[in-house]
Amino acid sequence: MAVVVAASDTLVHWRIYSASRVWRLGLRGEQRMNRFLRHTLERRGHRVLHARTVPEHGIADQLVVGPGGVWLVHNEAWSPGAEVSQHGGRLFIDGRTQSKLVGGLTARAEAAEAAISRAAGAPVTVTPVLAVHGGKLARTPFTADGIVFAPPLKLIRWMRRNPTADRSPEEVEAIARAVVHALPVGSQNSARTAA
Repeated sequence: MAVVVAASDTLVHWRIYSASRVWRLGLRGEQRMNRFLRHTLERRGHRVLHARTVPEHGIADQLVVGPGGVWLVHNEAWSPGAEVSQHGGRLFIDGRTQSKLVGGLTARAEAAEAAISRAAGAPVTVTPVLAVHGGKLARTPFTADGIVFAPPLKLIRWMRRNPTADRSPEEVEAIARAVVHALPVGSQNSARTAA
């Protein structure tokens, strides 16, 4: 019994340590999400484009183009004790609304959608999602202000289970090429100084 208790205690502490690592290092979680996307969705026919510049709206951490749709993935890390929740359909972090974060992400997704649609010559819907690194989430995934919030692996699972389109591999490649032409590769450092 003591071994089981010790093992479960170690597992709980390791999960807390792992979940807060990104925040403790002062990162937002892009590298961690890149690894998860590479080992999951990229192996299943999705194209993941990293650090693409959305004109006048900064950097999109990841754009995922797959048979089920196109998602603009944003990463944020909050302290392990921060409460990330939704009330009345709006996002709250430690009881405060996050209008600037939500507005910026929604505007970035809309601008990316317009640019990709122009380059593709057909309408392409871009769905904004946010990968939460750290923080306390009451339940996940949840939708607030039209954006889905979840820890990285649950977010990836949600993206696979909630398609917004039905595209062939050829269409996925064509949209990925449109993203490459419409949104140039950016730099995280230049985005930080612009913001």
